Amino acid sequence: MKSLKTSKKQYLTFITSLIVFILSISFSVAQSDSEVTTTEGQTITVTVKNVKNNIGQIMFTLHNGETWMKGQGIQNINSEIINNTVTVTFKNVKPGTYAVMVLHDENKNNRMDFENGMPKESYGMSNNPLSYGPPNFGEAKFNIDAENLNLDIRF
Repeated sequence: MKSLKTSKKQYLTFITSLIVFILSISFSVAQSDSEVTTTEGQTITVTVKNVKNNIGQIMFTLHNGETWMKGQGIQNINSEIINNTVTVTFKNVKPGTYAVMVLHDENKNNRMDFENGMPKESYGMSNNPLSYGPPNFGEAKFNIDAENLNLDIRF
């Protein structure tokens, strides 16, 4: 009986963490290129090549350790899907440690949809970690310094 309670607790912890992850993407607001007015920093180009269809949009959110899992990121971009691929560029990123979260928002409702507590829409993070627990900044983080960066994220 004790193991059943532990399993339920682990499941609920996982679902709660996943919901927080999704909300941090879902509450992001698209940022157009015209909103970025400074020219300081580097660019981070992010590509997702394995989108399962061209329906909806892909939501990208750039986070640092302080914004991770806490709502909007430092920069947020929504993009249409063409030929099951999306590429976006975060501009004017200052040197530091960051992570990228990505969500395939198929119905364009700006949030992740669930069925029986499990995500119905694809999502991913920088470094493509294969963990089954809550999204972890340590697994997704990368450093940006004086050079531009290209990332490939898989769903």
